[in-house]
Amino acid sequence: MDSRKIPIRVANGRAYIWDVDDLQTIRSEHRLCGLLVGTLPHLSQQNLFLGIPSQLMPEEAALLVEKEYAVFVDDASAYRGATLSEFNAWNAEQREYIKHQQLVLEQEHANKKPPEVAQKVMSEEAIRKRKEREMKRQKKAAELQETEAEVPNANEEKVVEAEAPESSNAFPTTYNISIAAPSSSVPWYDPSNSTYSSISSAKAAGIWDFPSDLQDRARYGVFKDLWEQGYFMGGGIRFGGDYLVYPGDPLRYHSHFCATVISSPTQRIQPMEIVAHGRLGTATKKTHLFCTWDDEKGTVDYLSIEWAGFG
Repeated sequence: MDSRKIPIRVANGRAYIWDVDDLQTIRSEHRLCGLLVGTLPHLSQQNLFLGIPSQLMPEEAALLVEKEYAVFVDDASAYRGATLSEFNAWNAEQREYIKHQQLVLEQEHANKKPPEVAQKVMSEEAIRKRKEREMKRQKKAAELQETEAEVPNANEEKVVEAEAPESSNAFPTTYNISIAAPSSSVPWYDPSNSTYSSISSAKAAGIWDFPSDLQDRARYGVFKDLWEQGYFMGGGIRFGGDYLVYPGDPLRYHSHFCATVISSPTQRIQPMEIVAHGRLGTATKKTHLFCTWDDEKGTVDYLSIEWAGFG
């Protein structure tokens, strides 16, 4: 495994992952998913498909740093003011890189062009030449009708011959071109003095504050305990809990449990709350977990509820 630690960029107290390879690493190797919150330029509606960055839950970010898989980066202080010449140079490099990728993609598409597409291109070329010949004949006929003889202008002839052909479907008009995130390549981004390898140091720097109280410690304790048992976790607010607990990657499995965090062993639970969670869990085909955190012992106790004995 690569010893490189994943940079978690913190902005306004929220943790983000900007690199696609880092997203793959934390999902495949560390069983953490995050939530994509970035927009995709080529999609008109931004309510279903989203892109980078991925925002991590506070529990996910804290766990990655505690396990020494990642470090916090104060994203705002890592940037310095860029000069106009630096920005222009970087912009020129990006444009050249995009042009290079486009040429490569066009060449790959041309090499894979099927025979029927090539035949269609040839037929369209024949149509174009036929139209050019017809235009030349019409032009000569108009010149003969003029009262004064006039020598045709060579430049005008060239214009006719150079007329662009009709649009062809030989090549696609759009390409998917990858561009590195600015913070990973620009010369005016230097995180070396804005990187923190522990939660305590990030708190001391004022960029991170989770966990800050008993409820945060309870949430983090429950999250870490379930994660250490091999589960994947996601947000559970849609199903009336704190977390959804998956036996494997959420792209392949449905969640088996919906977990609610109880911050103290002495905290009271109302009977109506038990009934509500039980009925909701049954309706969504999940078992509801009450997860009680003991702050003194640093342990978690679990109580599952589900409806049974119908009939």
